[in-house]
Amino acid sequence: MNEEKQNQINIELTDDIAQGTYSNLAVISHSSSEFVVDFVRIVPGVPKAKVKSRIILTAEHAKRLLMALDENIKRFESNFGKINLPNQQGPMPYMNIGEPKGEA
Repeated sequence: MNEEKQNQINIELTDDIAQGTYSNLAVISHSSSEFVVDFVRIVPGVPKAKVKSRIILTAEHAKRLLMALDENIKRFESNFGKINLPNQQGPMPYMNIGEPKGEA
């Protein structure tokens, strides 16, 4: 068995997961050992927003995700043009959602 075949992983995508979940806000917190990313859907005019999905990552996987997102955004912008963030220079400003607070 060659090394490339040995390192392949067969990833299954079920129909319900393939549908995806829309999110327009990600709330990120961390402890000394893990990162928690809560994907939230905010609806205009509705004062309450629900977490639609929570992903827990090790610090190493969080950094790999950051690098993968950076690479994919560069590819996207190369194909489709710059992604503009109106009236914003960096990450979204801090929003007090109540939890989590970055502690474990």
